[in-house]
Amino acid sequence: MTMTELETKPAPAMDHALLARLTGALGDRATVAKLCSEFGDLYMEFLPDIFHSETGLAMEVAYAGHESGLMSELIADLGDNVVLADTQLRNWCPHFTLACGNGFIITLMENLLGALPETIEEPIHRPLSRIELDLSSMVFDKIANVLRSGVNAPGGFEPLIDMPHNAEDRPKPDADHIDPFAATIKMRIQLGTVASEFYLVVPQKALLKTVVTVPKSKNQMSRNKKEWAEQIAEQVRRSQVTLQAKIRLQTLTLNTISRLAAGDVIPFRDKGDVMVDVSANGKEMYRCEFGRAGEHYTVRVKDNVSSEDEILKHLMG
Repeated sequence: MTMTELETKPAPAMDHALLARLTGALGDRATVAKLCSEFGDLYMEFLPDIFHSETGLAMEVAYAGHESGLMSELIADLGDNVVLADTQLRNWCPHFTLACGNGFIITLMENLLGALPETIEEPIHRPLSRIELDLSSMVFDKIANVLRSGVNAPGGFEPLIDMPHNAEDRPKPDADHIDPFAATIKMRIQLGTVASEFYLVVPQKALLKTVVTVPKSKNQMSRNKKEWAEQIAEQVRRSQVTLQAKIRLQTLTLNTISRLAAGDVIPFRDKGDVMVDVSANGKEMYRCEFGRAGEHYTVRVKDNVSSEDEILKHLMG
């Protein structure tokens, strides 16, 4: 090998784990385990009382251990039956992820709608609906504010939480993304007969600089039940809901229907103003008049079939 070849040959890249350890972004097992358990103590102390004071619901929270690894792999290991929200807290961590089992959000919604806890069964594994995602943002707000109360983040800034999303909708990291080492703090949460988990996936660079302290007063993080209920109603009102319009057609015999072909015309049942039933999620809400405005077919609301409270309760369910 010539001197020129020796000079131009690139130096081997330093091992990712070694570099992270040298720069304070990867800790030893004992240190990470201790910090994660301290977060567990913080949540066991505060979260049940916050939920009970604001919703009247009793729940149990317990520390369920931790996992260490690359952040994207830890998030993937949570599976597809979780809702996630990327979060930041100024002067503590610019990017960490909150996650919660879908079963908890679904069960919480049923409880808030008045179902008896003992009658609620284990929810099936499914993605959350839009309104359930809105409810999850409120749950993440509580989780993030418990964290804020117990970590050494100067300035008293509020956590910034992105819109929650189902696991299946999580975008893949960019090709040039450098995956940090992180830790997943796992918390078991039980509401009635339904047990689930929520998680904090935190880069170890932030975790290793954290001093977890338990605030003196539990009440400083709580709001009353009325404020919680009002916030839920406001979240529901802002949610996007798909409406369906149903127009009754003229009655036909089965013999005629069986012989319909492309190009055949079926008249509306109404002669004159054509009335339309508008519904969402199978719930009829309005009686409307069919019409047209420019290039768009429209409906004009003529009468309310359901009250506002009935509509909100149905859509939340």
